[in-house]
Amino acid sequence: MGRIIAVANQKGGVGKTTTAINLSACLAEKGKKVLTIDIDPQGNTSSGLGIDKNNLENTIYELMIGDCTIEDCLLNNIIDNLSLLPSNVNLAGAEIELIGIEEKEYILKKEISKIRDNYDYLIIDCPPSLNTLTVNAMTTADTVLVPIQCEYYALEGLSQLIHTINLVKQRLNPNLEIEGVVFTMYDARTNLSLQVVENVKMNLKQTIYKSIIPRNVRLAEAPSHGLPINIYDPKSAGAEGYRDLADEVIERDTINNN
Repeated sequence: MGRIIAVANQKGGVGKTTTAINLSACLAEKGKKVLTIDIDPQGNTSSGLGIDKNNLENTIYELMIGDCTIEDCLLNNIIDNLSLLPSNVNLAGAEIELIGIEEKEYILKKEISKIRDNYDYLIIDCPPSLNTLTVNAMTTADTVLVPIQCEYYALEGLSQLIHTINLVKQRLNPNLEIEGVVFTMYDARTNLSLQVVENVKMNLKQTIYKSIIPRNVRLAEAPSHGLPINIYDPKSAGAEGYRDLADEVIERDTINNN
């Protein structure tokens, strides 16, 4: 059964979408069957994987309001071993359209359960807010991976996110756990990055990944070419960072399953 990881942080600009795209691609590169689920109305994960998001007949929006089946909106093997459930701006309307729908927090979970066994990993890119879409992602997921930018306000909003995760765990998904924290946009030349990492380690009672994602120009360029970093520039520091993260995710699974 595939493991479902939601990549979430309601603070924007922390490398959430970058992490969803590149962790997915690096897991696929290692031979794992991966489904990336874009549940952010901005649809940046879809376009970052080379999909023309505005010309799609069916997306996760049509799926959630019951206008199509999951097979209708699934884009298979857009890269070797990597499939996508795409999103676009239409999804922004789902919040209102789902008002009054019974068990609206479980719509995504019910759909994903039909195809979960086809994949090793399912990675969900959440919106940068704590809304119905994010709650759907968290009721579907086994764990939540939290990217944190190495900057002064890194911890701001994190307690709110952890509170939300705990609420979902209490009320909607008792199996939900925090996967851990991954540091992004790390700049080895500044003391600040180092201080942030130390500060978070001291204050956070969560698992922290050893892999640290550097601030990297090639990583920033890759989405505009519709490619994950391991294909756009396989030798870049960003590609190495996400390969290390993928290795760590797989390694943890191996330990937990034994």
